[in-house]
Amino acid sequence: MSRAVVYETFGGPEVLELRDAPEPHAGPGEVRVRVSAAGLNPMDWLLAERPEAAAQFGITVPSGFGYDFAGVVDEVGGGATGFAVGDRVFGGALGKAAADFLVKTPAEALWHTPEGISDEVAGTIPVAGLTAAAALAAIDLRAGDTVLVGGAAGGVGVFAVQLAKLAGARVIGTASQNTFEFLRKFGAEPVAYGPRLADRVRALAPEGVSAATDLFGTETAEAALALGVPPERISTIAAGPNPPGGVRATGGFDAGPGAMERITDAILAGRLTVPIAATFPIEQIREAVARQAGRHVHGKIVITL
Repeated sequence: MSRAVVYETFGGPEVLELRDAPEPHAGPGEVRVRVSAAGLNPMDWLLAERPEAAAQFGITVPSGFGYDFAGVVDEVGGGATGFAVGDRVFGGALGKAAADFLVKTPAEALWHTPEGISDEVAGTIPVAGLTAAAALAAIDLRAGDTVLVGGAAGGVGVFAVQLAKLAGARVIGTASQNTFEFLRKFGAEPVAYGPRLADRVRALAPEGVSAATDLFGTETAEAALALGVPPERISTIAAGPNPPGGVRATGGFDAGPGAMERITDAILAGRLTVPIAATFPIEQIREAVARQAGRHVHGKIVITL
């Protein structure tokens, strides 16, 4: 037997249960991963809480929980290539990550974990890292840009801020006042979100903003439009398929080839830091999700197994 987090009805953290489950095994073309860490993302609890969101991803109850994971390959099915027993790996598996074992085909969303990157860090990268890379690629971010990042202190935001700085851009990030010092550590110039955001950004950057990405909703995208940023240089990840003013909707699945390697190379070189706000054992999954869902976490929440 193995353990897995499951939920039988949609709802808040209280619906999540750690249960014994039959131990899965790798079939033809599959690998099995012994999971050691699973990073939480807003999409995890949104899918568990909202049936309409889950339906968009083909999720029905009962369901497993989580997407990002890291661990070690311990079974390889016939015909599966590229991975061997004992390989450290990280990746994504929708509705499977918070479990002792998961089985997946290695063709998509599975990478070797570079030596020098811990499982706890690797288990935070797939969703946040690739989403940040896609959000910046969608606006063709380049050296010399002044970019406005909405939700800069969140899980995706800390990747986006650092990737934008590595690209040579000036970064202005929206956040609450109590996260300003946290953001400054990553080279961002913080600005308070809320009404009259465009006025505050204009005061901070009177020469103008050339690009923007909204990682929370639509407030930053709307402010960027008001500041005269062309819609094709504004991206959103959480505004739905029809964001305001013709700006570009994107997500991690749009990340270009080589994006993950660029992220892990930057981590290994010490040019990108993944802040881990807290780790929780899988037995405390409800407490971990409640903390993450509070939207005031500075960095990532990681489940350990």
